[in-house]
Amino acid sequence: MAPTAATPSPSAVSLGVRLGYAVGSFCTANFSTIPGLLLLFYMTNVLAVPAALAGVVLFLPKAWDLVANTLVGRWSDRTVSRWGPRRPWLLAGAVVLPVSFALMFAGPPLTGAPAAVYVGLTFLAAATGYALYEVPYKAMPAEMTTDYHERTSLLQWRMVLIAISIAMSGILAPAIAGGTAGGYRTMGVVFGLVLLASMLASFFGTARAPFTGQQKSEGTLREQLAAARTSRPFMWLLGLSSAQTLAVGVMLAGSPYFAAYIIGDKGATTTLFAALVGPMLITMPLWVWLARRLDKRGAMILSGTMFAGGGLLLLATPALGALYAHLCVMIVGIGYAGLQLLQYSMLADVIAHDGVVSGERRGGVFTGLWTAVENAVAALGATIYGWVLSAGGFLSSDPDHPVTQPESAHVAVMIGVTAVPALITLVGVLMTFRYDLTAARLAEAMADARPERPAPLPRQDSTSPER
Repeated sequence: MAPTAATPSPSAVSLGVRLGYAVGSFCTANFSTIPGLLLLFYMTNVLAVPAALAGVVLFLPKAWDLVANTLVGRWSDRTVSRWGPRRPWLLAGAVVLPVSFALMFAGPPLTGAPAAVYVGLTFLAAATGYALYEVPYKAMPAEMTTDYHERTSLLQWRMVLIAISIAMSGILAPAIAGGTAGGYRTMGVVFGLVLLASMLASFFGTARAPFTGQQKSEGTLREQLAAARTSRPFMWLLGLSSAQTLAVGVMLAGSPYFAAYIIGDKGATTTLFAALVGPMLITMPLWVWLARRLDKRGAMILSGTMFAGGGLLLLATPALGALYAHLCVMIVGIGYAGLQLLQYSMLADVIAHDGVVSGERRGGVFTGLWTAVENAVAALGATIYGWVLSAGGFLSSDPDHPVTQPESAHVAVMIGVTAVPALITLVGVLMTFRYDLTAARLAEAMADARPERPAPLPRQDSTSPER
């Protein structure tokens, strides 16, 4: 008999559900990529907001996520509806995020501090809408299948669409935005519509998703943090993923500056992104194979090393030129593909392991904390890059009043894109060695839990001697 939403699922997840879930990645990738890539540059080079202030403005809404995401995780764990516990929240996010995203780039004609306040408020609204959607969305894979490797295959589809979406947003968004306020306004509306379509498609596309059981909700934020600390694998995974996400956030924020001031071509932002995501599309099956061959921890160590190595090689760009820079970014992209696939697959494993060990389902708690920390550290990446620019004497401006940057600003642009994210990534690689939830350990935990099931009742049939 086919599983229903209330029936434990088999290991396999249907192709239709995989694609229906994966299409939601357009929301994840677009909202993670476009603000991280363009918002700092938009504020410093279009709205004339000082770099240090712009960095703070980008971080504060994401700091709010530390509270909002844990609340959404708690609420979605407690939700009981005919749509399941997660899908109503996907719809709620679709109401808030697309409009707020468009308004971030479609504000009144402000510059300086007033512009910073406006962008900060609209970014806060957008971050809240993203929390409503993303926290329950990330909790769903652990509830669709109980199989260790099936979760990797399920998330492979998601990562393929993330790569496509990153390519679309990273290439098209800068091209549409150009360097004017009007261009950014058009870009905001276009990608607001893309967000809306993606979020609604994932809501409808997961209507027939298998469901392995209702998650347990913790009470207060303090209790949620205490619950997370009981899972050693989760804490190490959260730490190593935070380091990787921070490194990506720093490099992403610096990409337009690297294109404009190191390569000398603002349009190179789009080609650099093509070099980044091209390997993601090609190497995703390779990382699935490596996860089986080396286990996920070994594959994660390899991917982080490639990401850091490619970043450090970029230091030679002034001497070796634009083609060399693009080749280095391709190496970064291969490592980035592994980081993206593996961390979410490992998160699903951690949630499944916790369910077996604790006897409770706390996926919303874990994904709420995960998403909150992920968003905060990604925004902190832009903040760090803004501070690096400020320390280097970077001069903010608007298109009508261009300025000549001092040599120290060029050095800050280079160091912020290369050495800083590479060193942060290497910290994440070192932390990965402490993560020990392998396939064998998870299988052992599940096997140990099986004898704890209640013994069957005495037989009451026609062959029973007691009848």
